[in-house]
Amino acid sequence: MRKKKVCVVVNSRANYGRIKSFLSAVQEHPDLELLLIVGASAMLYRFGSVIDIIQRDGFEPVSTVYSIVEGETPSTMAKSTGLGILELATQFENLKPDMVLTVADRFETLATAVAASYMNIPLAHTQGGELTGSIDDSVRHAITKLAHVHFPATEQAGKLLEQMGENPASIFVTGCPAMDLAAEACRDNCDNLFQKYGGTGKQLDWDKPFLVVLQHPVTTEYEEAFCQTRETLEAVRRLNMQTAWFWPNVDAGSDAVAKVLRMFIANNGDAPFHFYRNFSPEDYVRLINRCACIVGNSSSGIREGAFLGTPCVNIGSRQRQRKRAENVRDVDHDADAIYESIRLQLEHGRYAPNTLYGDGHAGIKMAEILAERRIEIKKQFYRNSGQS
Repeated sequence: MRKKKVCVVVNSRANYGRIKSFLSAVQEHPDLELLLIVGASAMLYRFGSVIDIIQRDGFEPVSTVYSIVEGETPSTMAKSTGLGILELATQFENLKPDMVLTVADRFETLATAVAASYMNIPLAHTQGGELTGSIDDSVRHAITKLAHVHFPATEQAGKLLEQMGENPASIFVTGCPAMDLAAEACRDNCDNLFQKYGGTGKQLDWDKPFLVVLQHPVTTEYEEAFCQTRETLEAVRRLNMQTAWFWPNVDAGSDAVAKVLRMFIANNGDAPFHFYRNFSPEDYVRLINRCACIVGNSSSGIREGAFLGTPCVNIGSRQRQRKRAENVRDVDHDADAIYESIRLQLEHGRYAPNTLYGDGHAGIKMAEILAERRIEIKKQFYRNSGQS
């Protein structure tokens, strides 16, 4: 019997971390063939050269796509989405996959979904049905209506997909594949990661407490990105604690975030900060497993942070509606409030691990479902007998 060709498009460092265990499961499955496309910011050096990490991990892309329009504004995000659709349509036509899997809620992810669905290719979607904030909700829900198979991370997300008219027979609550890496991190006694990666700033001591900060621009608030980042910098500087700070993603406003970080580096050479472009997915999870607190607006503090029991200070509106465990304290873009929230989290210490976003076996579950099931591309709004 011919293997089913499963095409996965990896567009960013976050995408890769949230799908890596699934890539391994497909690669090892006797009835599936992995077709990996790498594109968008995953191809770019300034966002961490994710493609290099992918290849070192033993995944060889069948093709690469350059689709990012420089500028980091709402206009360039829209243009990048359009360019992604053009490029991916050509790739899908050449590769002829039996199905395509797309991840989460980014504009690059929407390009994958549009291209696949218009070409009558069955589309699987991970992390649908979640609520966060900003434009991400709109993008995520739009992809849901294009997708034919859904792999939500939580029971709540699965129920929301049903409320959106998706057939329950197409919904499989598998958990998030990022928790598979988190489960591995819990078992590891890793070496000094600060010596493994380059970056810039003060050398950090692996054996002393440290913070991890990752703050992205908020698309619907991109003009405020400079001031918002400055508030976080001021709060963390006031703590005078070792800090591993990661550069932002490619969303509108990231140039402003990068600018305020560069200004801080130039004027605060003695601050115990070190700035990094990227870690491998496993090492990033190991890092937040070891840190005293994760700060910013990345979903990793809420998702992986819950699984690991890592204290998290979540800033602003980017993750406002996302389901969270007790490890998260929410705060606005205010230096005093951020400082106090971090201080309270440090005082509290570790939380009990929580499997809200999965039990660490999502990748294998997803691969088995795609191998076993025939996917129907014709969709209609599902209304069960209990709905009026």
